[in-house]
Amino acid sequence: MIKTLHGISTNYCNVLTEARIARDTGYDAMEFLHNKLLRYLDNGGTTKKLKQVLDDYGLQTGCINALIGIEKRGDEKKVMLAEAERLSQVAEDLNCRNIQFLALHGLDAEPENVIMDVMSENISEIADIGAKHGVRFQLEVIAHTKFNTLKQALEVIKRVDKKNVGMVIDFWHLWVTGESKPEDIAKLDKDMIYGVHFCDGRRPCEGEAWDETVQRAYLPGEGDIDVKAWADAVKSTGFDGVWSAELFSPERWEYDLFDIAKICLDNLVSYTS
Repeated sequence: MIKTLHGISTNYCNVLTEARIARDTGYDAMEFLHNKLLRYLDNGGTTKKLKQVLDDYGLQTGCINALIGIEKRGDEKKVMLAEAERLSQVAEDLNCRNIQFLALHGLDAEPENVIMDVMSENISEIADIGAKHGVRFQLEVIAHTKFNTLKQALEVIKRVDKKNVGMVIDFWHLWVTGESKPEDIAKLDKDMIYGVHFCDGRRPCEGEAWDETVQRAYLPGEGDIDVKAWADAVKSTGFDGVWSAELFSPERWEYDLFDIAKICLDNLVSYTS
């Protein structure tokens, strides 16, 4: 298991400070948020310097999170593919195998066949960009979009048929739709799993809008997910890669970020030991 600090858990932190916190609290790796990472690079930072810091701290970059809006078409798609190229180069520089990618709401008004065709086409093109840099892409389905099920994700991965496209198992996104259960995860080939987002939460109440800072603002054990069952299901596949401790909590973001990183790590270890 590669114990990984997710950049959303320390949301207000810059990447160099996050790396120091990860070292001091006992993590193995970082899952950098793309906006923080690109902000660092746009303001004088370099991948060479960041890689040296990580090496000195004994840390890996487990994932860059994320290439967002992969459902885009037309001119917006060109911009998205350019971002895929930039993130792939950054990942290569950091010796990072995985970039997360996800779709938002751009296809929500389309029928299922169009959604699947566009996603398959775009993911194939993105995968080809990543392959030039030795980078893999882990697909996350987003619960509040129309591309939101494990079944859809697996079908697209099958259609694309590229060796560098797999899944991230995000407990909340897969659980909250009611479409997936731990036993579905246990049936997966471990080589299709590129990462795990270890997290908890609840479903929206009746009439409540989707808001991840509300429905996901729970440490594992505080929400409604059977976190142990989901963790055990992943472990049963034999997957031993990146487990990212993800906490989407505005309340906890106001804690001392060293403390919340340590709490997230202790929680991850307690459920997976």
